[in-house]
Amino acid sequence: MSAPDSFIAFDHIQLAMPMGAERTARRFYTDILGMREIAKPADFLKKGGAWFESGEVRIHIGCETDFRAAAKAHPGLRCRDFDGVVARLRENGFDIVDDQRIAGPRRCHIHDPFGNRLELIAEK
Repeated sequence: MSAPDSFIAFDHIQLAMPMGAERTARRFYTDILGMREIAKPADFLKKGGAWFESGEVRIHIGCETDFRAAAKAHPGLRCRDFDGVVARLRENGFDIVDDQRIAGPRRCHIHDPFGNRLELIAEK
């Protein structure tokens, strides 16, 4: 028996970073990717980290004392200005790995400053 679709969208994705690296996260996610930092609820402030959004995309970056980057697991982010984002990444020294294995829009893989893998996908 088939169940109705229970889920309609992601609310957010959680990634991790080392303790105390908020400045680096802000530079990457706001200055380079063009996201906005959003306020965290007061109860979450003492845990460190930062939250970002762009349109309906929300990324929460949490601090971990035993941090290990997500090298394979990754969010796929559809980009309205794919070429502009990729250009800013290159200008700031980030490696871009083009991925043509899947038919459809252009896509690439990058790693944030902490080593977390992100997939960028051009808007259809």
